[in-house]
Amino acid sequence: MPQQDERDFTAMSFGTQVRKSPYSDAALRWGATGFSVYNHMYIPRDFGDHVQNFWNLVNDAILCDVAVERQVEITGPDAAAFTQLLCPRDLRACEVGQCKYVILVDGDGGVINDPILLKLAEDHFWLSIADSDVILWAKGVAINSGMDVTIREPDVSPLQLQGPKSRDILCAAFGEDLRDLRYYRFVERDWDGVPLIISRTGWSSELGYEIFLRDGSAGDRLWEHLMTVGQPMGLHPGHTSSIRRIEGAMLSYQADMDLTVNPLELGMERLLDLDMDADFIGRAALRRIRDEGVRRQFVGLVIDGDPIDGSNDENWSVEHDGHTVGYVTSAVYSPRLEQNIALSIVDNAAAVIGTTVRVGMGSDEVRNAEVVAKPFFDPKKRIAAAG
Repeated sequence: MPQQDERDFTAMSFGTQVRKSPYSDAALRWGATGFSVYNHMYIPRDFGDHVQNFWNLVNDAILCDVAVERQVEITGPDAAAFTQLLCPRDLRACEVGQCKYVILVDGDGGVINDPILLKLAEDHFWLSIADSDVILWAKGVAINSGMDVTIREPDVSPLQLQGPKSRDILCAAFGEDLRDLRYYRFVERDWDGVPLIISRTGWSSELGYEIFLRDGSAGDRLWEHLMTVGQPMGLHPGHTSSIRRIEGAMLSYQADMDLTVNPLELGMERLLDLDMDADFIGRAALRRIRDEGVRRQFVGLVIDGDPIDGSNDENWSVEHDGHTVGYVTSAVYSPRLEQNIALSIVDNAAAVIGTTVRVGMGSDEVRNAEVVAKPFFDPKKRIAAAG
């Protein structure tokens, strides 16, 4: 049963400039103690103990309000060509019912966003976006593209059901046939008259699913259905885990990358098809960067000393041989690994595995750190892709 919480969401509201999600009241009712803002919408960030939230995720399952992952919908006769124009990854073999992790870049190769693409039909695509105004970018590109497309934000709000027990909970909630849903695939489902899309994706590096509600008025009902079915099976209300995502070296837009960083520096060559004959924004810049070679790289660090309290709220400096060579983008203490782990962008000379660097932690504190391989845990992503 939910915690008996009589708080009203208006006590946390900043006004109408930040939107509630269809699940905000339910998350508050089930114990959310703090919210942040992402894509101009409230997202639960705290259910009381972020370490316990991590263990709930990796041992059982958690339900997360991620309605902030807004969808940029692209439809029309030229939808496929236009979507390809936005993406340096070759999408021409993408099938209806398939998802793709893609990178969007500007004309200089800087990262605009790293959405999950869903192909609903040959002329119907969603970009499930991270925290930036992709819809404005897409509309601006469309105006000057000469292509026949419609760009809009539909009434679609995802939930994430993540963790080793998520498959059993999903099947109990929506049907045993979902047990065979393949990694990065999705299906459409009618749930008692409420339209859903269910995908085998998620931001956790664990086995997991996203449930895209296509009728925001049913948000409270959907949350309660999943908790009613799932709680006896080990489901906990929760929030996306910074510990687990850093263990998995999963990128967070605005933290690990932005317009000043390009995907080649991030080691994302597998997402770039720079020599395909289809046109895309940023092609010339990315080819030039590839040919000249990058000057810095995205690396993992293990930081010495006592456990970090929380996470970094600014980019900590990284020094090598007495010179500043980069910065820490995300850092956290992993209770499973019993180490302080961090993601960092550093100059090539400091990016060699085994290199010792110094991390300035925002005050007078400086610690030694070692450059290590990433991801820190399950590097082959076997957990998320299993079964």
